[in-house]
Amino acid sequence: MSDRPKFFDDLAGVAGGAISAIAGLREEAEATLRARLDDLIGRLDLVRREELQATQDIAANARAGQEAAEAKLGGLESRLAALEARVSALEAPNPDAVAPDLT
Repeated sequence: MSDRPKFFDDLAGVAGGAISAIAGLREEAEATLRARLDDLIGRLDLVRREELQATQDIAANARAGQEAAEAKLGGLESRLAALEARVSALEAPNPDAVAPDLT
């Protein structure tokens, strides 16, 4: 009878060791797979999500800056057109004006 509990204790020890070894193998397999995938990604010239997001943010900021500059340019062009119209109105001869007497 005393041999039976020792057998179960030994069996439990072997099972615990096997589970520990399987966990170690799993970690090793994950590390190997991760290293191979990183190597594959490096060879394919793929970008990471963070790099893509940063590039998209830069592009969005540049697009917003360009739209703001275009809006400002449109305002400046309309102001220039108004000023040019005023200048040409001042330079145009007025037919109703009396010519000065130069004699």
